[in-house]
Amino acid sequence: MRVFTSLDELEAATGESLGSSDWLTIDQQRIDTFAEATGDHQWIHVDVERSKDGPFGGTVAHGYLTLSLLPMLGQQVFSLDTPGAKLNYGVNKVRFPNPVLVGSRVRAHAELGGVVDVPAGKQMTLKWSIEIEGVAKPACVAETVVLLLT
Repeated sequence: MRVFTSLDELEAATGESLGSSDWLTIDQQRIDTFAEATGDHQWIHVDVERSKDGPFGGTVAHGYLTLSLLPMLGQQVFSLDTPGAKLNYGVNKVRFPNPVLVGSRVRAHAELGGVVDVPAGKQMTLKWSIEIEGVAKPACVAETVVLLLT
């Protein structure tokens, strides 16, 4: 795991790959728990029997479930041991090119897109790809923005 201890060190890493997380298996319980938390009970996610005859041959994870794994997987990739608070500021772009079938293993890969000055401190952009083991197209690609308050 990469650890940044200063904002100068972070800025110097612009454009670099930060690495990948460990693999995580997406099981039906995780999908069902996400459905309960969000109220999204679409049958392709939660109806195991019906989804066998559906477009994917089984249940698939919600796209937003896949995206929501970034904080957990991201902490395995890098750490900001810098002064000040770190705040999620938003997402510039998110796409879900490939469904995550139940039982699949996924991992996150991060690249530091950039660090720029803003009135409150620094704004960091991260380029993420959530890969599916053994599948060429990723499950999710996203560009996230973090405010680093000074």
